[in-house]
Amino acid sequence: MTNWQALIREQIEKERAAATQLLQEWVREPSVQGEERSIQEKIAQRLHAMGMEVDLWVMGGEELLKHPYFVSPRSEFSGSPNVVGVWKGTGGGRSIILNGHVDVVPAGDPAQWSHDPFSGEIEEGKLYGRGSTDMKGGNLSSLLAIQVLQALGIRLKGDVIFQSVVEEESGGAGTLAAILRGYKADAALIPEPTNMKIFPKQQGSMWFRLTVKGRSAHGGTRYEGVSAIEKSMQVVTAISKLEKERNDRIVDPLYAKLPIPIPINLGVIEGGKWPSSVADLVKLEGRMGVAPGEKMEAAKREMEEALAALAHDDPWFAEHPVELEWFGARWVPGDVGEDHPLMEILQDQFLKVTGERAVVEASPWGTDGGLLTTLADTPAIIVGPGTTAVAHYPNESVELDEVFRCAEIFALTLMEWCGYETK
Repeated sequence: MTNWQALIREQIEKERAAATQLLQEWVREPSVQGEERSIQEKIAQRLHAMGMEVDLWVMGGEELLKHPYFVSPRSEFSGSPNVVGVWKGTGGGRSIILNGHVDVVPAGDPAQWSHDPFSGEIEEGKLYGRGSTDMKGGNLSSLLAIQVLQALGIRLKGDVIFQSVVEEESGGAGTLAAILRGYKADAALIPEPTNMKIFPKQQGSMWFRLTVKGRSAHGGTRYEGVSAIEKSMQVVTAISKLEKERNDRIVDPLYAKLPIPIPINLGVIEGGKWPSSVADLVKLEGRMGVAPGEKMEAAKREMEEALAALAHDDPWFAEHPVELEWFGARWVPGDVGEDHPLMEILQDQFLKVTGERAVVEASPWGTDGGLLTTLADTPAIIVGPGTTAVAHYPNESVELDEVFRCAEIFALTLMEWCGYETK
């Protein structure tokens, strides 16, 4: 009986140096929003060289831009094409999507980095650079899993759909466009940086803006005015109460290690124009977590009701209600049952490769998996190398050993999930 695990591990070692160089090339591409074309064209060329059916396109059109799940600060994407490569199966097996994004957040102040933010430098087994952990390292794991199976002459029965998308950092327009283009599968793996924990569930989130009104007056007679700053303190208290109520309802053991499973974070506060004037306007902006299985509209209603309830205790809010606006980024929650067959296969292969049982938790942040699960009927599980503790931070890095362990787990998982034949 062929020991495929040993052969896969041996093949990964053979390809490790070249794969590391490829990851360095990807990290050296500063693929911030609007500047992803170069890396996407290179990925398309590689997928074509691997014999895959390649689709490179610039998303757009009314179907996308007017879709209820479309979120982006822009509507023109000429510099940001999507790429999908399909490795066709021989037939009769289950299909799978390997989804990853190439857009990265800005590098920030270069002075806070030990190396150039897009250097791809390697030190002590870690590859450094913006996007290394979020999530080009995971993308390499997916690509290498396919490449290794091909090198060993393994033909999968089900299709493998490799997706290299844009706009994830802004809310998922790239994956939405791929769904609208017809790409769906029996399941999906998304190698976001989970420190190799398996996330079958993920919270969603929505950005909101609150406008709190007051009445201006001279600071020397501030009692003649109504301070929007003081009123905003009552709003903050109401938001905190709502957060507690929503989180008290969550009893899912996958959230047991998270002190606040679905936070409501207030990240921006602006108000007042002059130290000697009573502030007549305060703006608050934040992010509201949405639980797996919860409808986003239901979460919105709870926020609306909490703000409306302010008028019960303070007549000012009855005459001057807090204005609520939903704007900016939004991530759809996702929920895959722990008994899903891909979960069982994935955990089995994890144990084979690492000798340890995988940690299964719920994701504390959103990904494109919510769109795939909810809109494309493609249950998406999140697991990948790297950790969010360094994502979006200076000196972002990914452990190379973890990248290659993930590739081994993925290769074995593809064989079991899709079924396979050998030449």
